[in-house]
Amino acid sequence: MTMTIASIVPASLVIALLVLFAITRTAAAMIERRHPPAGRFALANETTMHHVHLKGPHDGALPPVVVIHGASGNLRDPMVPLRPLLEGKAEVLFLDRPGHGWSTRGPAENGTPFGQAKTIAALMDELGIGKAIIVGHSLGGAIAAALALDHPERVAGLVLASAATHPWPGGGTSWYYRLTAIPVIGRLFAETIACPAGLMRLDASTHCVFAPNRRPDTYNADAAIPLVLRPANFRHNAIDVEGLYDHVVAAAPRYGEIKAPTVVISGNRDSVVYEEIHSLGLARDIPGAELVWIDNLGHKPDYAASDLIVAAIGRVAGAPPELTGDLGEIARETAARIAGDAYGPIEKCHAEKPPLAVEERV
Repeated sequence: MTMTIASIVPASLVIALLVLFAITRTAAAMIERRHPPAGRFALANETTMHHVHLKGPHDGALPPVVVIHGASGNLRDPMVPLRPLLEGKAEVLFLDRPGHGWSTRGPAENGTPFGQAKTIAALMDELGIGKAIIVGHSLGGAIAAALALDHPERVAGLVLASAATHPWPGGGTSWYYRLTAIPVIGRLFAETIACPAGLMRLDASTHCVFAPNRRPDTYNADAAIPLVLRPANFRHNAIDVEGLYDHVVAAAPRYGEIKAPTVVISGNRDSVVYEEIHSLGLARDIPGAELVWIDNLGHKPDYAASDLIVAAIGRVAGAPPELTGDLGEIARETAARIAGDAYGPIEKCHAEKPPLAVEERV
């Protein structure tokens, strides 16, 4: 009897894993059919980069704009709110970061923000974009800053929205990122459990990303968020997030080298990153950086305050306010508009990010 039980348990486990593998492969194929590529492909730094490149007006009133999405995202995420406001005003590049959306991962260096910055600079070369305003959201903010550090000749200005750029207490991340980043176990997790479990949690998770601000009802579909649940994309995303702490430990002491005009946009209700550390740290460390701080703003200013992003682009470009809006005026209007926002399971969302001790705040 002991031998029978000993043989049944491993066999059952193998069968369960095979079933989950089949479910994951089927779900990934369905996700890809529902969210096909939105743009074109170009080879840059041995990486096939999926991108949407919008030609600008002939007058060149604004420099080109390059938009870098954050963790768990793809180019559709910032493109949905920002394209209608920027198209026709500037040449704009939306891109899938290496290993995300429909871009390939490319060489090993693309597993780091400095490597991804190098690939984005190569994509700009390929598309004939010289110097640009770089917009980075969340983890994309770390890559935008890396671009300014290693490729300053490509950066006309920086707009950093809810960025993740500085060391945070303990350097911890969510358990599923840590697990997925482990070479063998992580691959197995991504190929079996992550996709079906992620699909069940997706709606609640994205509400938390926006909280306390309102998440658009069709956000997950419009921004093609399920693409991150495909096994390879899920693993690349986990490696990016898990490696971010080591990157910012090395990069943060260098932010004083950044000479490009910079606007930092953040709020006091971010449930994803420590705005007290990252955004206030950027305003402190980048010479001349302007901080736009909005009460009751969560982690998604690209949606909750998309016109503020555009006004910040105009500010760092030195454009007249009538072209992109007055940054100060729009900031005040935004603060008044979202002051009463209380969407999503707010307390539960914020409980996932432990509070900082007084001595840990900037």
